Amino acid sequence: MTTASGGIRLYLSRQAASLPRYILEQMLFALVGWVPTVVGIGLRAVLYRLILRMDGVAAIEAGVRLRFASNIRLGHGAYLDEGVYIHACPNGVEIGANTLVMHHAELHVYNFRGLPNAGIVIGRDALISEFTVIRGQGGVTIGDRVYTSPFVQIVAVNHVFDDPARPFIEQGITAQGIVIEDDVWIGSGAIITDGVRVGKGAVVAAGAVVTRDVPPHTVVAGVPARVIKEIGVNGLGSATHNRQYAVGGRQSTAG
Repeated sequence: MTTASGGIRLYLSRQAASLPRYILEQMLFALVGWVPTVVGIGLRAVLYRLILRMDGVAAIEAGVRLRFASNIRLGHGAYLDEGVYIHACPNGVEIGANTLVMHHAELHVYNFRGLPNAGIVIGRDALISEFTVIRGQGGVTIGDRVYTSPFVQIVAVNHVFDDPARPFIEQGITAQGIVIEDDVWIGSGAIITDGVRVGKGAVVAAGAVVTRDVPPHTVVAGVPARVIKEIGVNGLGSATHNRQYAVGGRQSTAG
């Protein structure tokens, strides 16, 4: 019995800021979370103000899953498509004005290790495309007018595995954080790893794995990613830029 009650308490602690908040949030999800069409969007635009912060009017489709809703802030004109999952524990998720989060995208902070910089902040007029995954244990900051294509992963956490004598799950994690500056386009299937800054106006090619900082106004491609072009400059990037990146693979920027 003690084990069962402990499991229930653990579960509830992973869902909401408190038991009363859990009850309120789940009640509203059950009441209006499933209602389709513009009628449901209207109901949620009014009633979800009781559980999250909304600046102006935001649109939330049916079937959106929210955890720790009290830590979520939506800007005016923000849109959450069907199947979006946001887990905002504990430092929150902020989505800027007129930003669209498309179906089955996942914004996941899920910080129960006391990491100080955990959280996700997305600027205005951005597009988080279908099945994009953003993990914000180390903190993820995404600027204005950033577009991700489908199946992008932005992962601000990594496991330590230096000691071959110990299981990696006992060696802890690193969580340095990720910054993506304004006007960045990230192609389909690209992966942005922990500790990376992507400079303003950069393009990350489809399928690229970014393990180092991306200079502003460059195109990077490959595994691991390297600079293949400076935007506004004909031909390949400079030798200085190219030395910063390992030789990579694909060079398509299709999204």
